[in-house]
Formats: sequence, C-alpha cells, structure tokens
Amino acid sequence: MSILIGSSLFADSCFSGDMQVSEKENTSRILFEFVDSSEAGRWMAVNDDVMGGVSKGWASPTEDSCLLFSGSISLENNGGFASFRSQPTDFNLGGYRGIRIRVKGDGRIYQFRLRTDRNLDGVAYKHEFETVDNTWIELDLPFASFVATYRGRTLPDFKPVEAGDIKQLGFLLADKEAGPFSLKVDKIAAFK
Repeated sequence: MSILIGSSLFADSCFSGDMQVSEKENTSRILFEFVDSSEAGRWMAVNDDVMGGVSKGWASPTEDSCLLFSGSISLENNGGFASFRSQPTDFNLGGYRGIRIRVKGDGRIYQFRLRTDRNLDGVAYKHEFETVDNTWIELDLPFASFVATYRGRTLPDFKPVEAGDIKQLGFLLADKEAGPFSLKVDKIAAFK
C-alpha cells in the first residue's frame, strides 16, 4: 500500500475543479467522484442491526462534493460495525492492479471492501487502512493485498480476489471502539 498525505495534486476540498492531470492520474480510471449529489443514491448502508446491533452509519453527500460516511459505533447487543457499499454492478476491472482512494478521516482504522457477488451477505475482501485525523490522504490498495473474510473471520485458504469479478465496493468500520466516526470520501479509482 502506498500513502500520499496532504497530496499536492488536489485542493483541500473534495472537488478541485480544473486541475493538471498527472502521470499517475493517466494510469487510473475514476469509478466514483461525488461531484453530483445523486451519486450518493448508488450506495447503501449495511450496519450491525442486521444481527441485532445498534450501531448507526450512513453515507450522505456534502456541500463540497464528497460522500460522508458517518455515524456512531455501539458495542451493545454484540454489535460493533457500520458500513456502506455501492449498489452491485459489473465494474470490469480486469487488467487493473488495485484501487486508489482519497479520504479524510478521524484517525480510526477503516476497511475498504470488495465483493465479487451481488449478495448482501457472503465473502468480502478487505484492506485495512489507518486515517490521519482531519487530513486528506490518498491510498493505493493493490488487489493482491486484499484478504478474504466472512462475517469478521479471515479465510486464509480462500481464493484471491479476481479484479474482473468485482461487483461491489465499500467501506466498513469495525475497530471495536464505541463512539462517533466520520470518513469523507473524495474519489475512488482503479489503477494499473
């Protein structure tokens, strides 16, 4: 995983309008930018209430053209996670090496997750990343570094993720810490 903190390629807000395109940007394909607030409708929340928990998490558009994942984690009733994910679609990512995200968080450790099916439940591939409180970071998450999981348990012998099979993308917070959280997402891209 490579990390770029306080990237000079972008302004401090989410959408920086006309900007010079770097060589790095030329080798990537934008999957989601949140310039249009209707993009938020392509995402759904999946929280621990599916198993009796009481954590709350949702994704909403911001005035500065981002998507804000926020809410509160509760450890009551054996809960402890909040997530949001894209509606299922064929992303056609064969030939790409990984996902590039630009986020501003709260210092907590989040997961970026991939799914190769259209189901609500099942195997997910995760890549954990640590945010820097109130600071934009850009992360490259190679597909080869994603780990298969099922309901929080690692599946060490499960097949690696196939980029061409990816149908859902998402973020999850399950760091076993109760309290409010906030993760601002500027863009999600695939890189070669």
